[in-house]
Amino acid sequence: MARYTGAVCKLCRREGKKLFLKGERCYTGKCALERRSYAPGQHGQSRKKPTEYGLQLRAKQQAKRFYGIPEKQFYKYFELAERKQGITGENLLQICESRLDNVVYLLGWANSRAEARQLVNHGHFKVNGHKVDIPSYLVKAGDSVAIASGSKDSEKIKSTVEACSARPVPQWLDRNNDDLSAKIVALPTREQIECPVEEHLIVELYSK
Repeated sequence: MARYTGAVCKLCRREGKKLFLKGERCYTGKCALERRSYAPGQHGQSRKKPTEYGLQLRAKQQAKRFYGIPEKQFYKYFELAERKQGITGENLLQICESRLDNVVYLLGWANSRAEARQLVNHGHFKVNGHKVDIPSYLVKAGDSVAIASGSKDSEKIKSTVEACSARPVPQWLDRNNDDLSAKIVALPTREQIECPVEEHLIVELYSK
């Protein structure tokens, strides 16, 4: 399945939740969901009682769109989460949170996850001293992430870091603003993950 390239604000309106796909704009009054809190399309304002399957499907779609992950890869993450010890739904979100593009966004080095994915693709970041240009790379506890030395002078990188410097960083990440590096203190717990979904609904959907 090809990656969605349409208007991302429609995705938030369709899900009825802020998925923070436009970066800093989502925190302002310009957010499309605040101005039009109904689903897009001709029948967007009609009210229908969702079915059990509909609720499960919406939960899966919300998580996929929140992290920008295509269906095939998302299902692979679910299979990986099933094999791990612990609660499958929480394992799934923990895997999604551990993606390098998501970590770059949470550290305030990109305005959105989509921008973080592009920056990682262009080789602007290192993990444990080695350049990594794969957005889906999964970091582990104890890993170090840093902006590549050759990218620190980039006007785009500098302006983004400055604009996002006030954004709070999750407790499982330790950011060093002096040398633009960070440490993965531990993998996140469910309480530290801000993805606005009921993950048990995703597990129910895939377990049918």
